Amino acid sequence: MDVIGHFRTITEHKLLVMRHCFRMGLYRQGLAHDLSKYLPSEFLVGAKYYQGTRSPNNAEREAKGYSSAWLHHKGRNKHHFEYWIDYSLEKPDHTMAGMRMPRRYVAEMLADRIAASKVYNKQTYTKSEPLRYFQKGQERYMMHPQTKRELEFLLRYLDRFGEEACFRYVKHVYLAKEPRGFCPKKACRRSDVRGCGRR
Repeated sequence: MDVIGHFRTITEHKLLVMRHCFRMGLYRQGLAHDLSKYLPSEFLVGAKYYQGTRSPNNAEREAKGYSSAWLHHKGRNKHHFEYWIDYSLEKPDHTMAGMRMPRRYVAEMLADRIAASKVYNKQTYTKSEPLRYFQKGQERYMMHPQTKRELEFLLRYLDRFGEEACFRYVKHVYLAKEPRGFCPKKACRRSDVRGCGRR
């Protein structure tokens, strides 16, 4: 068990996400990001399986067949697409599916992925790493198609134009275009990340 190492890692990650969120105008989300990681049900498990080079959730999963810390975490943090998995009313058999995520949480998910790539890759981090990680696992993601398109668009924007331009785009274009009274049913029909047409 490495309490200090785990505390340093999750705090470094949290502070990075907070800075990223602030740059996108998401002040409340930046402050509240990942606070559940400091609760005993997540923190003690993380310290027990801490390795420093990858998420301790993976180590717990390998040891137990599931991750209790992750199950607790994803149910309390809306920036994870897994939080938005529910029974689909649009599918005849009502199977589980990813629901459309509000843009402010997609933006926080972007910040989260960038920060995680920085923390775990250290000096080898490049602006291409978050996109590479997304592409490596995207076939397994139970994510709403529109949410996936939006996240991939933002990751590609980051890869092409860099962090400063990406965060500026998110703040002034992407988040500014989400209509009031967000309507997932209507929004999901547009592949264009610039808006769903309901103003």
